[in-house]
Amino acid sequence: MTEAAYELVIGDKRWSSWSLRPWLALKAFDIPFRETWVRLRHTGTSEEVARHSPSGKVPLLKAGGLVIWDSLAIVEYVAEDQPGKAIWPADRAKRAIARAVSAEMHSGFYALRSAMPMDFLNVYAAGPVEEAVAADIRRIVELWRDCRARFGDGGDFLFGPFSAADAMFAPVASRLRSYSVDLAAMGDDGTAARYVEALFGLKEMTEWAKSAALEA
Repeated sequence: MTEAAYELVIGDKRWSSWSLRPWLALKAFDIPFRETWVRLRHTGTSEEVARHSPSGKVPLLKAGGLVIWDSLAIVEYVAEDQPGKAIWPADRAKRAIARAVSAEMHSGFYALRSAMPMDFLNVYAAGPVEEAVAADIRRIVELWRDCRARFGDGGDFLFGPFSAADAMFAPVASRLRSYSVDLAAMGDDGTAARYVEALFGLKEMTEWAKSAALEA
């Protein structure tokens, strides 16, 4: 298939953390796609999403006659379809761990997600953090520190250069910033704070923020 056949259906950039993941991966690797926006939290949202998505959720990727409705599955499909793009690390060991941490993000951290939903445009004063949320954040800090220490040479991201794993964790970085989380109190030695700054230093994250402001 040609690159022009990709269409990515996403929700509001302020709220839709799952939409950010494949959008950022496609943008960061300079893979052209058509973007279709479905307004969330609005009258008619369910009906509009249902026009595109068999799961009733966004994001989803349309690739010719194929519809892929899960963020991680979208990234995996595009990585296979675009073998010239280093979406996953080339090294087998790095790639395995990158997939493991991405899958952990994909399937876990429910307390953090519930207590700190993504609100990309706002920064709130720090508040008390429940123990279940703190446990999630401590695990994330540990993951980031381990990946950076073992695999981070050659760049500012988890596996050195930007990869799909970083796209998976970008909404987490947004949450930590929006809710003014004290990372040092969560066991950070500075690695997690620097990583958050690296993600927000991406021009694609700036583009996402500008679009989110226009949607608001």
